[in-house]
Amino acid sequence: MTGAATWPLNVRAQQSPRVRHIGVLLYSKDDRTTIITPFLSSLQALGHIDGKNVTIEYRHGEGNFETLSKAAQELVRLNPDVIYSFGGESAPIIKKATERNPIPVVVVVSNDPVASGIVASLGRPGGNITGLTQVHDALAGKSVELLKDAVPSISRVAILWNPDHVDPEFRETKLASQ
Repeated sequence: MTGAATWPLNVRAQQSPRVRHIGVLLYSKDDRTTIITPFLSSLQALGHIDGKNVTIEYRHGEGNFETLSKAAQELVRLNPDVIYSFGGESAPIIKKATERNPIPVVVVVSNDPVASGIVASLGRPGGNITGLTQVHDALAGKSVELLKDAVPSISRVAILWNPDHVDPEFRETKLASQ
């Protein structure tokens, strides 16, 4: 009789863990190779294997903002456990797409997430979005100094910049150039 009483507990203990669902939003399909390979390697190092104990749904914007917005909405409809988004261009789009369904979102951006309105502050992002930024405003001026050290006779420097990309690096580079 004791074996029958404990049998349901043993069965429950042997159930496989829940498969987690990760959504990945990228600007372009080409980003999948360069950006996602390190992401997958890191997941595997933590024991999360795509197709085994985690499933990953990829969506991309085909290099087009309108398509990216539709891809973000589709990803949100799939209701993954978390969404990973790479790029300052896609972060505001996934933020808007998750307004009514606050799925946790991890972003990696190269712009200023506070100035661009993605998060409230770096210390306390608020909402459903967190992540990291690759803004290096303190180093931006240093790059001009290094250029001047390497080529002392330089008198003009051209900077190609996207004015819609909210980022203090441009400002700091401009200041250092003066």
